[in-house]
Amino acid sequence: MSNGILIANGYCPISFRTVDSIDYKKAMLMFYEQNNIAAFKHIFINQFLFAVKTYF
Repeated sequence: MSNGILIANGYCPISFRTVDSIDYKKAMLMFYEQNNIAAFKHIFINQFLFAVKTYF
């Protein structure tokens, strides 16, 4: 879903393939259980920067 929003607004898509699965799961748990997006926001921004640097 995040890639659809990015593409619709003229940004490149991202992949979460370089994210540690434990970190990703912890971030999702924090979001769903504590309504805290800080950890997922950090992952998302880092993956976006990685995609821009790697593919563009």
